Amino acid sequence: MRQLLFLCLLILSANLYSQILGTSDKIGFPQLSEQAEISVITCGPGEAVYEAFGHSAFRIRDPKLGIDRVYNYGIFDFNTPNYYLKFAQGNLLYLLGSGDFFFFIKSYQYQNRWVKAQVLDISSREVQACFDYLENNALPKNRAYLYDYFFDNCSTRLYDVINAILGEQLQLPALFEENPKTHRQLIQPYLTDQSWGDFGIDIALGSVIDRGVTMKEFLFLPENVLTFFDDLKIKKDGITKNIVKRTEVILKDTNRKTTDTYLTPFMLFAIIGLIVVVITRKNIKSHLRTKWLDFTLFFSFGLMGLVLTFISFATNHASAANNFNILWAFTPNLVVSFVLLKSKLPKWFSYYLLFLLILIGVVCILWIFKVQIFSNALLPILIFLSVRYVYLYKLGRTVES
Repeated sequence: MRQLLFLCLLILSANLYSQILGTSDKIGFPQLSEQAEISVITCGPGEAVYEAFGHSAFRIRDPKLGIDRVYNYGIFDFNTPNYYLKFAQGNLLYLLGSGDFFFFIKSYQYQNRWVKAQVLDISSREVQACFDYLENNALPKNRAYLYDYFFDNCSTRLYDVINAILGEQLQLPALFEENPKTHRQLIQPYLTDQSWGDFGIDIALGSVIDRGVTMKEFLFLPENVLTFFDDLKIKKDGITKNIVKRTEVILKDTNRKTTDTYLTPFMLFAIIGLIVVVITRKNIKSHLRTKWLDFTLFFSFGLMGLVLTFISFATNHASAANNFNILWAFTPNLVVSFVLLKSKLPKWFSYYLLFLLILIGVVCILWIFKVQIFSNALLPILIFLSVRYVYLYKLGRTVES
């Protein structure tokens, strides 16, 4: 019932967004009063993986005119033609939606997520300029943009808007200069109770997110935007001041407790590894080979490699580039798995196994030198794959001799 009510609220909000966006061309942009203010809205993390990092938006409020509007760069349309294909390819366009702040905040109240507003200390003329900019950006012809989670998302766009209006007045804070971090390090604290989500991200995303972030890239996380605006200053007429006039707590932190699943990826793969080692030990004693085990391992990780290769090379997901997980999840294993159903293995298979062991060694070297940071759940996988590869290699050499 709760999920149904929440879905209805989201649909109502989306309809309001569409109505406002569809009529913006006709109504024009109102002239705000001197009481109007613009705020940077930061929303806390939610329970689902896609909510784990929070959200950012703008709020423009004019009590004299009765305007209280939110501008949200995180809207997308499920009715987009070939939606799932475009999402998979990284070609899905996100939208800037504008709507009533009441409905926006109700959805976060329902989810028990905190919300803070940083009211900006800028002139009425500059508030009007921001309002006009956002209203124009929300027009149907302007509202779409190619979303990228790390480099161009609902949070990074907030700085873009303020920079477009205030320009050279901004005095940027020196964040991360003393202790630079990578994208992967920055998202890690948000995934402590999302072990499967964390594993999926580490598997799907490549070494691109293991380099140090720039100031602009640092803003991909909503709470970083909150910190950034707290430290951001503006200089005008020789006077430097904080851009944030005051911070309002709209919804309090509920101290919502989240618990991770009992069966984490590390535990699951450790159990699978134990099974592989036990079966391999029995095979050594009996001088036999368990065909179903070899087929399952090669087919499963080959299929995973195919998916990762597609994401890395055949899509526009910039963060998935240079993903060295494809070295241990090796796509050709998908084809080779059917060879393992035969009783007698071909002579070339021993050399193929040696090549697979070398690839695992390369993964370890890349991990040690932090070219790419892999999931800790990969440790049992690399161990049991190595154990099985070594056994099959020795078995193959014994048969050849």
